[in-house]
Amino acid sequence: MTIQSTPFKDLLIIQPTVFEDERGYFFEPFNEARFRVDTGLNITFVQDNESMSNAGVLRGMHFQMPPKAQAKLIRVTRGRVLDVVVDLRRTQPTFMQHFALELSEKNKTQIFVPEGFAHGFLVLEDHTIFSYKCSNYYSREHDRSLAFNDPTVGIDWSITNPVISEKDRVAPAFDGFDSPFF
Repeated sequence: MTIQSTPFKDLLIIQPTVFEDERGYFFEPFNEARFRVDTGLNITFVQDNESMSNAGVLRGMHFQMPPKAQAKLIRVTRGRVLDVVVDLRRTQPTFMQHFALELSEKNKTQIFVPEGFAHGFLVLEDHTIFSYKCSNYYSREHDRSLAFNDPTVGIDWSITNPVISEKDRVAPAFDGFDSPFF
């Protein structure tokens, strides 16, 4: 696997080594020992999540508050998405900035998102399957959302009427959010 850094501390793009031939392909989406060595991070993943959505669905921007904050290792196993994160860590120079990347079954690219980021994605193909590992268990009490369309963050989703949940429809603005992340 190859690891590519981003302008955001500890936000990493991971490209697994894929072996292809006339039969198809093989790759390891996750190997704990290799992940630790190649990234230098000591993260334990405790929960896997998966969702299936159709084109035009937008999920986000989600995160969990401390002490139940989650780091995530994200990939798409079918279809493709525009994956977006926003840095909520107040002491980072990238605070309140966003980063976007297309993830797909074809490029097999993964993204590691450390604690302290809001995360969301726009589904670009029907029947897309989105999969991610979490470093902490889901906690409804600590679950939060911020507005996907907040102009202070300025994410260009390139869609005018995404399909969103009620939770995302009423999510508060980033502007004024008192972040607990450092």
